[in-house]
Amino acid sequence: MKIGIIISQTDPETVWNAFRFGNFSLDKKHNVRVFLVGKGVECEKIKDKDFNVRGQMQKFTGSGGKIFSCGTCLKSRNMKGSNICPVSTMQDLMKIVEESERIVSF
Repeated sequence: MKIGIIISQTDPETVWNAFRFGNFSLDKKHNVRVFLVGKGVECEKIKDKDFNVRGQMQKFTGSGGKIFSCGTCLKSRNMKGSNICPVSTMQDLMKIVEESERIVSF
């Protein structure tokens, strides 16, 4: 199955669970892509003693998951993309929505 995950927040537990779900789905051999929008583009910077968001993100990309980060949202925060979260566009989000069989939003 093709799964799209949209993350639009920075709550550590929520973002951690979103990537846990992505990793679980990859383990089940599903194709998974994540699009970060709004506050979600900040998730790579989350530091929390209870929820290792960065570790889940690294596992996700290391297992073949793809992460896209809204360029406009990054720019409005004076941020740049990274190797884990490259700059993307609404066209990329549209492609994820069009090609996914299921969309999950966090």
